[in-house]
Amino acid sequence: MPRGRLRVLLGAAPGVGKTFAMLEAGRDMRVAGKDVVVAVVETHGRAATAALVEGLEVVPRAQVSHRGVTLSEMDLDAVLARRPRVALVDELAHTNAPGSRHAKRWQDVADLLDAGIHVVTTVNIQHIESLNDVVRTITGVPQRETVPDAVLRAADDVELVDLAPASLRDRLAEGNVYPAERVDAALSNYFRLGNLTALRELALLWLADEVDSALRTYRAEHAIDAPWEARERVVVALTGGPEGETLLRRGARIAARSSGGELLAVHVSAQTGLRESDPGALVSQTALVEQLGGTFHQVVGEDVPTALVEFARGQNATQVVIGLSRRSWLRAALTGPGIGATVIREAGPIDVHIVNHDAVGNRLTLPRLTGALTVRRRVLGFVLSVLGGPLLTWGLVTARSEDSLASDVLAYQLLVVVIALVGGLWPALFTALLSGITLNYVFVAPVHTVTVAEPVHALALALYVANGALVSYVVDQAARRTRMARRASAESEMLLSIAGGVLRGEDALGALLARTREAFGLSAVRLRVGERLRVEKGEPVPGARTTTVPVAETAVLELDGPPLDRSAARLLPVVVAQAAAALEHERLTAATEEIAPLVETDQVRSALLSAVSHDLRRPLTAASAAVSSLRASDVDWTPEDRTELLDTAHESLGTLTQLVTDLLDVSRVQAGVLGVSCRATDVDEVILPALDELRLGPDDVELDLDPDLPRADADGALLRRVVVNVLANAVHVSPRGRRPRLTTSTFGDRVEIRVVDHGPGVDPERHDDLFVPFQRLGDTDNSTGLGLGLALSRGFAEGMGGTLTPEPTPGGGLTMVISLPVHRAAPAEGVAP
Repeated sequence: MPRGRLRVLLGAAPGVGKTFAMLEAGRDMRVAGKDVVVAVVETHGRAATAALVEGLEVVPRAQVSHRGVTLSEMDLDAVLARRPRVALVDELAHTNAPGSRHAKRWQDVADLLDAGIHVVTTVNIQHIESLNDVVRTITGVPQRETVPDAVLRAADDVELVDLAPASLRDRLAEGNVYPAERVDAALSNYFRLGNLTALRELALLWLADEVDSALRTYRAEHAIDAPWEARERVVVALTGGPEGETLLRRGARIAARSSGGELLAVHVSAQTGLRESDPGALVSQTALVEQLGGTFHQVVGEDVPTALVEFARGQNATQVVIGLSRRSWLRAALTGPGIGATVIREAGPIDVHIVNHDAVGNRLTLPRLTGALTVRRRVLGFVLSVLGGPLLTWGLVTARSEDSLASDVLAYQLLVVVIALVGGLWPALFTALLSGITLNYVFVAPVHTVTVAEPVHALALALYVANGALVSYVVDQAARRTRMARRASAESEMLLSIAGGVLRGEDALGALLARTREAFGLSAVRLRVGERLRVEKGEPVPGARTTTVPVAETAVLELDGPPLDRSAARLLPVVVAQAAAALEHERLTAATEEIAPLVETDQVRSALLSAVSHDLRRPLTAASAAVSSLRASDVDWTPEDRTELLDTAHESLGTLTQLVTDLLDVSRVQAGVLGVSCRATDVDEVILPALDELRLGPDDVELDLDPDLPRADADGALLRRVVVNVLANAVHVSPRGRRPRLTTSTFGDRVEIRVVDHGPGVDPERHDDLFVPFQRLGDTDNSTGLGLGLALSRGFAEGMGGTLTPEPTPGGGLTMVISLPVHRAAPAEGVAP
């Protein structure tokens, strides 16, 4: 049986029209003659959505009983038995009621697909698992219902149902999304313009990545190597040279010319692991790539042009940016075509931009012939040449015969090879020239002259000198590679030591300076920011040489010790870049800490405005309407009507008084000026009045009070408000037939009051969210207060030296623990404590 197709309608936020689009698609398919049923749809009281359901076959829902509450869910078995061609399933991320076949609705959809039924479903961007934390950062609202990314990526079709943020807010304000009583709070919180804009961008980017992933999969399955220019992907080749910044900025401009262009920077390292680039330049260029919105990649390959082109093809790049060669024209003529020419030849349909820059090799410079061997070895090579040449000549003259010319030449060739191995290029060339002249003067007729009678002899001497030069060149390159390998190893060890110090939890700047001092053999390293000494590692030595290196605009790195060698000078830019990054990180951290209270204050101010505009307005409007009615002279109210209006006004004003009191209290708690008067308090004398205030009796709350409970050190009035708030929440969330439980006990030197409920509970990861002001953590009842109860209760408890902490209730639910210190009587005067 072929598997059914899954079509997902993705939205950036509730109310964009996903369910509407799903039902319209179902009606279109029904008109086209397809067998379509509505497996489950959530209209949320929207008349326009409910009207679209009319005329479609709806599978009745299953009724699931849980803790005395009857819940309706999609009847999976009924849909499978009906076996329609297409099933419309709303809200893919929905969590099923306990007792259902599956915990999640997307698992029900998987069964439908396995049965060969096509499914059209809806989901919001905030319910995608990988984006859950991002959405929480944007909106401040966590989402417990999520769908794994793999489920959506396996869908046959994912379509974005889009609506501009301003249009969505207009739809919300017109009452087309939520009931009127929830509109003000929604517009002031989740549906703020900035939130909706960010969510819309997130949805577009996720869908773009999904399309890009599908394109890569298709190209891989069909072995397509040629670039498809669906969007510009610009690859910038970095060598670690000074031209890197110019190339990156040019590549960024090219990518910016097309909407959605992507910038990728790549550095190709040789397989030997030897460093030929400037690590400091690469570090700064990597930071520049991130600032330009691109990504940095490291590729290992012996053939740089081939590795670069293969990377570009693998990324479906459309353009490659490389710099004009830094080699001089003479070196280019001697060493053949450079990287640029090879990349152009192998790139095929990929456009290649060769950018001019200040480091181009445009001067007449000869190749470096200084060699990589030490001065000591070169001197030793010259000494062996001066001493070994005459000794070898004496030995060959002593054993000379008419047929020994070939062996004489080979003997001198061996001497050149030995000296090349010892001293390198210049001693070997000197030996080759000297031995060539000696051969001509002593062994080649006419002897004792430097003339060459036969042209073939001149060619032989030239080949002899060339062989000596080639052997010495190979030895010199091997020595150069060895030194580079040692230098690369030292660089890697230093960088690993610096990174390891930071990763082990050490202070970033302190670890950086300490490893720098050890690696460079310095007596002391200091970092000054302005006139202030920020960090110092080591002990300064009087009279020691100090090298000053600027790190940032106002920061300077001071190095006490001998001058840095060439290898250390190469690594110094890495240290400077890391120090600058660490200083910038500290600056941003300090700025964030300074801004955090302002952000929190702004959030509280926004929530307060929302509360004043909505929650306070409701009781104020009711009281005002009741009083205005009583004052009306054109209406003859009956005594019963007057009593009812007075009761309404009294109740509304009482509610208003309580709301204002809560607002004032929360402002005092946040300002740290809460007045607390702690004294010996009998907890039982606080709990019983709290029950009376809530009008709760034995049938409403199960009590288990410790008769031997010691008195707590608390403010009785504040403790009563804490108990009232916590207990009211427990009663509110408890299912019918399951009373909340209140117990008292001691634990060490603490008195504990536990309020246990058996409601839906709260995820432990969200326990801290319970105490955020102006939110109800999923409670949509806007008629019960401002969402300040638990925030105030924790503030009151901490003000009394206690704590208020949530714990999961075994078997389901939430337990709130109020912990207070046991009152200790002060010792009597004159009595030792």
